[in-house]
Amino acid sequence: MAQAFVRSTLCALALFGFAGAAKAQEVNLYTVREPGLVRPLIEAFTKKTGIKVNTIFMNDGLAERVQAEGARSPADVLMTVDVARLVEIAEKGIAQPIRSETLESAIPAQLRDAEGRWFALSMRARLVYVAKDRVRDEAITYEDLADPKWKGKLCIRSGQHPYNIALISAYIAHHGEAAAETWLRGVKANLARRATGGDREVARDILGNLCEAGVGNSYYVGLMRSGAGGPDQLKWGDAIKVLLPTFKTGGTHVNASGAAIAKNAPNRDNAVKFLEFLVSDEGQKIYTQDNFEYPVKSGAMVNPIIAALGSLQPDTKNLSEIARHRRAASMLVDKVGFDN
Repeated sequence: MAQAFVRSTLCALALFGFAGAAKAQEVNLYTVREPGLVRPLIEAFTKKTGIKVNTIFMNDGLAERVQAEGARSPADVLMTVDVARLVEIAEKGIAQPIRSETLESAIPAQLRDAEGRWFALSMRARLVYVAKDRVRDEAITYEDLADPKWKGKLCIRSGQHPYNIALISAYIAHHGEAAAETWLRGVKANLARRATGGDREVARDILGNLCEAGVGNSYYVGLMRSGAGGPDQLKWGDAIKVLLPTFKTGGTHVNASGAAIAKNAPNRDNAVKFLEFLVSDEGQKIYTQDNFEYPVKSGAMVNPIIAALGSLQPDTKNLSEIARHRRAASMLVDKVGFDN
């Protein structure tokens, strides 16, 4: 394993042409985000600033790789999805704290690390999909998902998936671990099928009359209804009505994609410029229009497909606080046999 990391580091050093001195007009990006989602942002940033973005795309293991590379890591910006991964970057000590008036004024406090070690750049809301032609409800809370009225009617992906771990963690943050266990048992009792598949399969199974309602992320609605996922998914998206649930003690749960500045960033100033561009009106528009995500910056444009879902009122619980409960959330999933 160590040898593999050494080889990957040498490859990165060669790719970036890093030889101990930073190049003033470059920035090195490590990301687990899909290339098709990141490239429009990179291209727009380079066009605006003239700064070249050297990028390494990886499926997973971003934090472990940077940790193994140590002080010689060429990474400047670490970009990932899911708040748990952002918090992990901070906890592993591979991000440096930064202060930026641009970032702090654009990003609400609950969507960034208090010490400036990571920043959310876009949001995905955890929503409820319901059968458009069979469910009359126009509003719902997350707590309602455990109501026996939904017995045998709910579909959801694995409880251990990061999207659901984040939601359960948020439930713990609002109500405590004991209440979260009771709630999770209630949701499990309401399942129409085993917790499996993905969020888009929830919409598919609603269309197929396997369930009446389910939990899914907001950006999947954009992918389905835009036709980006193909004609079958267009039908799935058209079959559902989307509700923006809230906690009874808060708003709609959101997760985030975000980034941090690497601890040993050789191009720190350019890295900060890159993050600041990503929360500019132009950067936020690319996130929302191309990726169907919600902007973190107030007043930024929202994709019309997503805007049509209704006005999002994000929960004000700090994402760092929510992430602290992720281990407890995972243990609860196993304790109640949610995925069995």
